[in-house]
Amino acid sequence: MQAPQFFDSLWQHYITMTPQANRIQALFKSHGETVLNDHIAFRTFANSPISLEKLEPQLESMGYQAYGAFRFENKHLVARCYKHPDHNDWPKIFLSELLVNELPESCQRIINTMIDQIPEDAVQSPAIFWSGLLWKKPTLDQYDTLTEHSEYAAWFATMGLQANHFTVSVNLLERFTTLEEVNQLLLSEGYLLNQVGGVIKGSPSVYLEQSSTMADKIHYTFSDGKEKTIPSCFYEFARRHKTSDGTLFDSFIEGNADKIFDSTNTK
Repeated sequence: MQAPQFFDSLWQHYITMTPQANRIQALFKSHGETVLNDHIAFRTFANSPISLEKLEPQLESMGYQAYGAFRFENKHLVARCYKHPDHNDWPKIFLSELLVNELPESCQRIINTMIDQIPEDAVQSPAIFWSGLLWKKPTLDQYDTLTEHSEYAAWFATMGLQANHFTVSVNLLERFTTLEEVNQLLLSEGYLLNQVGGVIKGSPSVYLEQSSTMADKIHYTFSDGKEKTIPSCFYEFARRHKTSDGTLFDSFIEGNADKIFDSTNTK
């Protein structure tokens, strides 16, 4: 699969789960903007048939190369980022995974039951990145248990493998050239923004500023028949700054990303 086809398929699936992203993109276009993506992010489980190391070869098959590694102690995550060396205009990819064995035993039991249902050969092509659930839906009690200890785990248990968010490159917008301007536009249209650590995470001094909406909500029926409104996916906005050598910063900042993860919190 070629990368452009991959991104188009991802986007079409993503906007079914995140209708606000389609509306926001249309909003930008109504102001004469062309929207291009800075990066796309995914979540997964470590030590599973869809672990980071199992998924990485599918990104490499499209010419992407890993160039950074991250650790999020409080959220029990590790992550890697990827870019295409020959296409700077293609989105970067941020792939994180949950270190299940660091969670309480009650969570490990729930998640390991899900992992046991994933076929060992689940990863066959880049299409795995929009495969969704590869296990039976959790019960509401299981979801609540996961939420108590890891919002990330609860999200992935219900949403499965798909784009967690796309990210608008503010650098490539012509009219809305700062995150402040982007955020004001979104707020004026009634969108809820992630307030954790401030609306803008990061600063020019760390070469990266990010903000995001709060995730869309969907009506979800759990495996026990109980229903609840839960978060789906969100839309992010990133502005990159030049480093001391004059090049545009192209990696990620752990402190920023840690707060962006909270865009799928239930509260």
